[in-house]
Amino acid sequence: MLQSANPEPTKRPKGIREDAINLPNLLTLLRVVLIPVVLWFLVDGTPRANFWAAMVYIVTAITDFLDGWLARRWGLISILGKFLDPLADKLLVMATLIFVAYLGRLPLVGVVVVIVMLGRELAVTALRTIAMSEGVVMAAAQGGKDKTALQMVAILLLILHHPYEVNFFFVKLDVDMGQVGLTLLYISLVFALTSAGEYVGLFVEAVDAKERRLAEDVPGSSRAESSVELKP
Repeated sequence: MLQSANPEPTKRPKGIREDAINLPNLLTLLRVVLIPVVLWFLVDGTPRANFWAAMVYIVTAITDFLDGWLARRWGLISILGKFLDPLADKLLVMATLIFVAYLGRLPLVGVVVVIVMLGRELAVTALRTIAMSEGVVMAAAQGGKDKTALQMVAILLLILHHPYEVNFFFVKLDVDMGQVGLTLLYISLVFALTSAGEYVGLFVEAVDAKERRLAEDVPGSSRAESSVELKP
C-alpha cells in the first residue's frame, strides 16, 4: 500500500523583531538598565553603599557571561545581539570609570589613564565599524580579552574603594581595595595599548588580503567577458 509522503513544512524566516526578543538579548538589555543602579549606589560613597554597588556590578558581569553562552548554546545569535553586547560592555566600563574619576577616587595619573582607555575603546570601535563596512570580520584579540578581564576586576575593586580585612587561610591582611584596583587599572592600560596595536595589524592584513583577492578576480572576469564577446 502506497502512502503519500507529506513534505516537511518549511520554516518561515524570523523577522527582526522576533529575532530580537529572546533571553540573551534581554539579559544584555538588563546589563544596560543596571548601569544607573551601580552609579546610584556609588553616589552615597559609604562602605555599605559601595558593597551593594559592587554586588550589582557582579550581576552585570554574570549577565555578560550568560547572554553570550545562552546565545551560542541555543542558537539565538542575532544581529541585534551582536550590536548590543559590545555596546553594553563599553557603556558599563566607560560610565563606571568616568563616575569613579568624578568622585575623586583616582589621582591625576589615573584620570589620564581613563582618558587614554576611553580613546582606545572609541578608536577600536571605529576601526571595527570600518572593517564591517568593508566586509572584513575582526575577531577579538587575546590581548583584548586579557585587558577586559583586568578592567572588570580593577573596576570592581575601585567600586569597593575602602580597606577591607581579607582572611587568606590562616593569614589576615588589610587590603586597600582602591589602591589594588588602581594598580590593576594601570596594568590593564598596557594590555589595552598592545591589543589596540594588534587590532590595527589585523585590520591592515585583512584589508590587504581583500584587495589582493579583488585584484586577482578582476583580470579573470575581464578575460571571461572578452571571450564571450568573440563568439559569433
